[in-house]
Amino acid sequence: MSQAVPAIPAPIPVRIPLREIVPWALFVGLLALIALYFVSAEQGATAVFANSYLHEFLHDGRHLLAFPCH
Repeated sequence: MSQAVPAIPAPIPVRIPLREIVPWALFVGLLALIALYFVSAEQGATAVFANSYLHEFLHDGRHLLAFPCH
């Protein structure tokens, strides 16, 4: 004799309003632009910081991402 297995209802996805996503998307976008600046342009005449510590810290990342460094 077989017994019927009760059907498990599918979970209903939670809807996140767009007004809650936009501030986080802007924040992440700003952080990405800042990271892109430091990896790509923080050297030489465009340097924000006078010493070369930041340049040396990001040096291998530049080569990994194929940005010219020298």
